[in-house]
Amino acid sequence: MAAFHCIQALRVPSRTHVFFPIGDQNRYNIINKKQRGFLVFASADKKSDKEIYLKSKVETLLDSVKWDDKGLAVGIAQNIDTGAVLMQGFVNSDALATTISSQKATFYSRSRSALWTKGETSKNFINVHDIYLDCDRDSIIYLGKPDGPTCHTGSETCYYTSVPDLLENKQVDGNKLALTTLYSLETIISERKAELALPQIGKPSWTKRLLLDHDLLCLKIREEADELCRTLEDNEDQARTADEMGDVLYHAMVLMAVKGVKIEEVLEVLRKRFFQSGIEEKRSRG
Repeated sequence: MAAFHCIQALRVPSRTHVFFPIGDQNRYNIINKKQRGFLVFASADKKSDKEIYLKSKVETLLDSVKWDDKGLAVGIAQNIDTGAVLMQGFVNSDALATTISSQKATFYSRSRSALWTKGETSKNFINVHDIYLDCDRDSIIYLGKPDGPTCHTGSETCYYTSVPDLLENKQVDGNKLALTTLYSLETIISERKAELALPQIGKPSWTKRLLLDHDLLCLKIREEADELCRTLEDNEDQARTADEMGDVLYHAMVLMAVKGVKIEEVLEVLRKRFFQSGIEEKRSRG
């Protein structure tokens, strides 16, 4: 999003919501007369050729989106680290321009006929790191990091109602989120950790044993890491490598549960290293 820092947002006294296409402040489109005035335009500072080019590109981008007959497109917010779909709303050109300039997920409320930034009331903003359009350019994804729960119910995401559970008349649990494989595994390990305080019922649990025996856990991590390396040294097939990597991930995630570290924290660390040399990163550790 650093490329869009040259775009600024300025509130104006008028009650007309106006969007000035970037690069031509003399031409404008009235978006909604009920909304507060809001101008998106170029900085008054002397502009470089690169800045002018970027502003022109943003205008072209907004024009390229296939807005529906009401000037809207579907907008989806997704956690940049976990991949969890946080929420879905609707976006117009002004909402997308505002998101680009503010780096806060902004949508258009059809009921209020106004823009709204997620978190403006709860302070649980979604800080946008990247934006994607789909192949038809009629839906938008905000990839971002939420400051807190996204759903108004207090749930981490708005997607916690399982259709199979509804069909089986099970009660909806706001903590049962739509999770991918890695996060489902993390949830299971967390449940086993919570069960340690309860009397053991049923079959013994390998995960519980590892959670309690830290020497055994560390032994298994070293053992599984060695077996993973052997798949390379002994030129074993890809299926064997995937199998051993699965063992390494599982045992490492049990250790993370012992330490109270979430997989999301690890992924965030990795994301922040994307634009840093691995050699420089190691040097920075002292």
